[in-house]
Amino acid sequence: MKKRRIDFSFGVTYDTPLKKLKKIPDIIKSIIDPEKLEYVHSLDRVHFTEFGDFSLNFDIVYYMNTKEYPLYRDTQQEINFKIKEAFEKEGIEMAFPTQTIFLEK
Repeated sequence: MKKRRIDFSFGVTYDTPLKKLKKIPDIIKSIIDPEKLEYVHSLDRVHFTEFGDFSLNFDIVYYMNTKEYPLYRDTQQEINFKIKEAFEKEGIEMAFPTQTIFLEK
């Protein structure tokens, strides 16, 4: 193996406005930039893929020029921190499993 393919996903809350949803691919593209991340070879795709049970889900695929697992984990951690930082700045909330219960009298 000469390079590594990374596929990861995340979800944002259903109350995320469409305008902000449309910003997410560009935010991710600016973060997973081969000119900014030493071992990243290329970003393959960023897509809003599905309406999940509790989140609006995005799928991301990128490639790295290394087979070394620790370098992959370090890079993914850096990407995750940058995504969290960018989302906080934009007011975009990550989703987590939730349930709403409606009670009627």
